[in-house]
Amino acid sequence: MTPQQRQTLAAKRAESQLGGGADRIAQQHKKNKLTARERIDLLLDPGTFQEIGAFVMHRTKDFGLDKEYYLGDGVVTGYGKIDGRLVYVFSQDFTVFGGALSETHAEKIVKLQELALKNGAPIIGLNDSGGARIQEGVVSLGGYADIFYRNTLSSGVVPQLSLILGPCAGGAVYSPAITDFIMMVEGISYMFVTGPNVVKTVTHEDVSFEDLGGASTHATKSGVTHFTFPNEVACFQATRRLLQYLPSNCEELAPSLPYTVADETRPKLNQIVPESSNQPYDIKEVIEETVDAGSFLEVHKDYAENIVVGFARLAGRSIGIIANQPAVLAGVLDIKASLKAARFVRFCNSFNVPLLVFEDVPGFLPGTDQEWNGIIVHGAKLLFAFCEATVPRVTVITRKAYGGAYDVMNSKHIGADMNFAWPNAEIAVMGAAGAAEIIFRKEIQASDDPAATLAAKVEEYQTKFANPYRAAHRGFIDEVIYPEETRTKLIAAFQMLENKAVQTPKRKHGNIPL
Repeated sequence: MTPQQRQTLAAKRAESQLGGGADRIAQQHKKNKLTARERIDLLLDPGTFQEIGAFVMHRTKDFGLDKEYYLGDGVVTGYGKIDGRLVYVFSQDFTVFGGALSETHAEKIVKLQELALKNGAPIIGLNDSGGARIQEGVVSLGGYADIFYRNTLSSGVVPQLSLILGPCAGGAVYSPAITDFIMMVEGISYMFVTGPNVVKTVTHEDVSFEDLGGASTHATKSGVTHFTFPNEVACFQATRRLLQYLPSNCEELAPSLPYTVADETRPKLNQIVPESSNQPYDIKEVIEETVDAGSFLEVHKDYAENIVVGFARLAGRSIGIIANQPAVLAGVLDIKASLKAARFVRFCNSFNVPLLVFEDVPGFLPGTDQEWNGIIVHGAKLLFAFCEATVPRVTVITRKAYGGAYDVMNSKHIGADMNFAWPNAEIAVMGAAGAAEIIFRKEIQASDDPAATLAAKVEEYQTKFANPYRAAHRGFIDEVIYPEETRTKLIAAFQMLENKAVQTPKRKHGNIPL
């Protein structure tokens, strides 16, 4: 190597580090946004990033682009480590053509996707782009489609995470939508198919960027994003934590932490659920008291709050949790809750994460809004997701398990491995009052004191069904347990199920009711 060659390489490396130049980097910082490379440095273990394609440039000659070239072409791609484990990362550079996607920009991402697929490691996309590079026309659109196709091939094979750290509009939103988890940062992240200007032109609605597609909107209304954060640093820290619960690919198990089983009784569990079946309580207290201390990581926290999903550890092992939330809408299942839970169940099953269900559900939410918007089909998605799941599956009924919702929430009948119930559990077609009114309607109407007769019949129904023992007699409940021994029983059950293997019918894939 001659001194000139060494000097040329050093100059090109320095040029590639600058992206769109110092002035545009300064503009990025003024928007309270980090640069593409700063983001990678904060996300990965220090000193582990290895870049691929630093000298790639676009090939377009039209519309003056032949006079404007930047090494890397608006996206930094490569691999590194998080907690010592291999990950692939691409980070779009808004300082280069606003991060707009070109043919070569897309090729760099596709190359990374294929490497992740071949080597069985997660891929993380840091999205900050104005959309397709319009000067390239259909070539840019083709680049998006190439990425979507690899997203789909990778689905269920390697974890795919999308961090939205700037605008993400038009066709660009569909790649994150196919990935497993979306994270957004308040104040700088936006996702929408059509922006506020187009919305106003077509529908005459006057809406801001934030209200149309900001982090809060997608966290609470659409459910598009799974996590939101006040700043980018918090987003990267949470991404690192999330990966701790996940395997690198579908052929592996999630990393376990050392844990020595000791006295696992939790007396506090005896006091959480009220005696009255109509009184609310926070299921998160049950979760926190049952899992390893401080290990619960809630997913979709602000969306469909009548159901709680998230990751945790039990005796050091990663598990996925789905729990009805009696503190919100009495824990009923509705359209949004069904979609939220079904998506989470399918992710866990794809990546060998065992499932723990806490059940306290009065049924499906009634009403024309639910029926006209397809609660039948959407509720069936959750049913389908549980039915097809082959990972270890355990249910704890903490109180109510009524109607079809009892079946749907991981009952023994749809393949759950172990089903526990607390002594106060009520397993029935419906609540005692409603059931008595239907079963004994004529008798109540003919009575001299209908109110007293109804009360007596409610008590009769409760005696027969407002307990877990009839279900236990039939084998639908494996064991009735004291609340304080829940953690002990769960640790033993999941250890017993470690080597579970299920032979499913040969088929291309099931037809989930989408």
